[in-house]
Formats: sequence, structure tokens, C-alpha cells
Amino acid sequence: MPNDRPSNEKLRPESRDQPLSLHQKILSEVEGHILSGDWPPGHRIPFEHELTEQYGCSRMTVNKALSELVKRGLIERRRKSGSYVTFPQVQSAVMEIHDVKLEVESLGLDYAYRRDGRIIRKIGAGDRERIDLPASSKLLEITCRHFAGGRPFCLEERLISLAAVPEAEAEPFETVAPGSWLLGKVPWSTAEHRIRAVAAGRLAAQSLDVAAGSPCLVIERRTWSGGAPVTSVRLTYPGDRHELVAEFQPSAVG
Repeated sequence: MPNDRPSNEKLRPESRDQPLSLHQKILSEVEGHILSGDWPPGHRIPFEHELTEQYGCSRMTVNKALSELVKRGLIERRRKSGSYVTFPQVQSAVMEIHDVKLEVESLGLDYAYRRDGRIIRKIGAGDRERIDLPASSKLLEITCRHFAGGRPFCLEERLISLAAVPEAEAEPFETVAPGSWLLGKVPWSTAEHRIRAVAAGRLAAQSLDVAAGSPCLVIERRTWSGGAPVTSVRLTYPGDRHELVAEFQPSAVG
């Protein structure tokens, strides 16, 4: 199905008298895959060394083409992970996935992370509402906390499908938060957010250093990659220490 991204054809020089340069050829063909929908949002494009071999050119030429695609907003580069097709802007605004560490640092506060629990187990009946996997599936269950300026900022309770992310089984997550790790390892194609207000239960109250029954904000998020469930996470924030802000404009009236 064709992508609904605005076409950038006017930015591509056309000439019947001379062939495209290698830089223009790479740019044109990669852009074509994206705009046609062959490479959907979240798709990882070939690594630079793979494109270098494919087109028989220097890495500098490939880098120049990819840098132009970044400027056009068609791809994004993730450190140590590669380049991925971006989500259309309107979709990114609704489905953007934040790194909790970056949330804390944006407040100008020191960030700290602590893993409280890590268990590898089979999926249970109670997990089905959170992550839709077969009965024989193996899960990695992680409980951890994020701190801002020395105070508890967020309680994270996460399930990871080891079928979708087998390398997570060997990762202890003692020094790196699972959310940050997953963002750099697995390109997600679909996400679902549920946001609700709750009263802090025993675990949340102890973890966040608040009184039981205190108001909390809970964000429950599920992500998929290519239709396969990857992870389900429940993020609990003290109600007086977190807010959600959305920017929007009135839709055009035809």
C-alpha cells in the first residue's frame, strides 16, 4: 500500500542528458522504497557497509545520501543500531516512545537507575491481558526504578518476549534500563498506550516512597515489531511529579 508521506520528487534533480551520480542513485532508490511503502515505518534500512557493497561506492558517498534522507525526515539514525524509516509526523506525535532517562535529564535533574527484580519464566494466564503470546512462551520479567534528583521518579514493570528478543535472556539489566536497551535493539512497528489514574498499591507505594492510596499516573504500553509482540510495560509515576503534555492544532475544514 503506498505511503501517505508527502513526495519529495521536486527535490530530486532530473536530467535526460546525464546519468544520476551514485549519491543521487542511492538517495533516489532508498527514498523510493520508503515512499512506495516497500519499507514501512520502523523498517531498518541496510547498513552503510551493505550499501557500499551493493552500489560499489565509498562509505562517504553512502553517508552523504543517508544524511540527506535524515534531513528530509524520512529516516532516523540510532546509535549502534542502524538507520530506520521514521514514522510520519502526525503518527509520531501520538505514538512517540520516550526514554525515561531523557525525561529526567530534560528536567535538569540527575538520573539514576536501579533494577529490583529479574525473572525468566513461562507466560501465565494473568499475563495474556498484557502480552498476547502462546502458552509455551518464555518471558523475561523485570521490575526496576528510575530516580530523578535522588527521588523515585518512576516504577517500571516490564515483560519481554524472549521469542521476539532472544538476546535479552543474556542481558542482566543491572546498569542499563530495559526501555533504553530495547529502543536501541528492536525496531518497533506498532505501539499501544493506555493512560489512567490509580491509587498507589503496596508495591508502588514502597517503590515510589509515597503513602498507600496516593494518586499515581500509570502508562501501560505494548509494542509490536512486524506483528509480533515484543514487550509490555507498566510505568507508574507519583501523581504530583509527572504530567503529560500534548500539542495539537485544529484540523483543516474542507
